[in-house]
Amino acid sequence: MAYLEVKDLFKKYGKSEILKGISFELNKGEVLTIIGSSGSGKTTALRCLNFLEIADAGIIKVNDEIIFDGSLKKIKEKDLREKRLRLGLVFQSFNLFPQYTSFDNIKLPLMLKEQEKKKDNKGYKSEEEINLIVNDLLKKVGLSDKSSSYPHELSGGQRQRVAIARAIALDPDILCFDEPTSALDPLLTVEVLNVINEIKRSLNKTMIIVTHEMEFAKRISDKVIFMDDGKIVESGNSSDIFDNPKSMLLKQFLASYQNVV
Repeated sequence: MAYLEVKDLFKKYGKSEILKGISFELNKGEVLTIIGSSGSGKTTALRCLNFLEIADAGIIKVNDEIIFDGSLKKIKEKDLREKRLRLGLVFQSFNLFPQYTSFDNIKLPLMLKEQEKKKDNKGYKSEEEINLIVNDLLKKVGLSDKSSSYPHELSGGQRQRVAIARAIALDPDILCFDEPTSALDPLLTVEVLNVINEIKRSLNKTMIIVTHEMEFAKRISDKVIFMDDGKIVESGNSSDIFDNPKSMLLKQFLASYQNVV
């Protein structure tokens, strides 16, 4: 049984159909990368999975539990917040709170999550336990010495590593990345990609990554989806997609990256 099942996901903005019935599965602990040209629907797919956008139709299941059914009525705001915690998202633009230190940027959402649990009389972590988790995560992403630094005092790569630690702190079922290196120069890109690679190695997290970094996608992926015009054109394991592409669209897409390099 697949850990994540997505079936016939559709999304429109006005008359423009952005997702045209995408379906895929992902096993626990696997890494899926979604590649494709700008405007192909990659980020919209990710935002629908994270409930930052609500799909118009389709089914999303995590660990055999339906978390979205497009045929049902509108989702309540409280339910939306809970669903968003199931699939954590790291944004391309970091989205850190400028008035908080690295430590507090990671701690704040975790504190809010635990306070919600306390209100609902569920088991929750103490502030001491939360502080230990935050310190451990800063160490994992190599930023123990930047605990008291504010975002404006960090490099782009360091800010993205704080954002990654913040997402992991909430312990989502699936960790998602939307172009995590698009705002970074090549040196900082390597820095962030190494952290994501370490997460895969040490935490065995199920991950979905939208990226334009083809070499990284080839190296880290268990599965790859190539999208074009709101549809999945081709999917398979890393060698299927990068070493043996079948569709002309995918061949042209990969050739365009080789030409740039």
